[in-house]
Amino acid sequence: MKRNSTLLMMGLALLVAAPASRLLAADELPKGDAIVDKYVEVTGGKAAYDKIHTMVTTGTMTFAAMGLKANVTTYHAEPNKTYTEIEIPGIGKMQDGNDGKVAWSLSAMQGPHVKDGDEKDQAMREADFNGDVNWRKNYKEARTEGKEDVDGKECYKVVMTPNTGKPSTRYYDTKTNLLVKVAMTAKTPMGEIAVESMIDDYRKEGDILMPHKTTLKQGGQQFTVSIDTVKLNAEIPAGKFDPPEEIQAVLKK
Repeated sequence: MKRNSTLLMMGLALLVAAPASRLLAADELPKGDAIVDKYVEVTGGKAAYDKIHTMVTTGTMTFAAMGLKANVTTYHAEPNKTYTEIEIPGIGKMQDGNDGKVAWSLSAMQGPHVKDGDEKDQAMREADFNGDVNWRKNYKEARTEGKEDVDGKECYKVVMTPNTGKPSTRYYDTKTNLLVKVAMTAKTPMGEIAVESMIDDYRKEGDILMPHKTTLKQGGQQFTVSIDTVKLNAEIPAGKFDPPEEIQAVLKK
């Protein structure tokens, strides 16, 4: 306790002695809402995003430590519908969906699962089409907390506080304003898990600049999702977002 008190006093002394410019540094940082809005601007602008109503992507998910590679297909439609299918050789199919009302997951390993509470709220935020454009609908605050180095890039650290659930932290490159990292606590059937996503390989799709590679670290595991094809305003088969029979059975219980 004595040592901690001494360190505290030393810190206060240094703060008092610091030049005024150092004290004002935090105030001189751009506001969080301005940084998030600028991301939309540098990746194409609101008008370009508003022209897109559906998106279908295909790619691969690589589990390097296990030597596994899975095919991934994702369907996304406004206002908040998603369906993702992952085919893992030797393991089977994993599905995750949201029809705007029911958020669910289904796999051979864990069976059917209907999301509720914070987990459902999180899924609804992630399903929001053009969620970056309309972020104020789901978040009550975007606060810049300083600068931090991420893989050699100086980034603005922006804490996003949702209307419900725990905050997430986004890191935007100070030079390009592109999003390079997201850190959050995800609610899952197995409890809360810290998730870190590294975002990379921005490329143009139509009028939008979008990332094609995401490396995720969660629960002691790491895997990479790479997008190979993107179809904007693609026609999506009828019923694609409907919960499957296994989920319907859970809902009827």
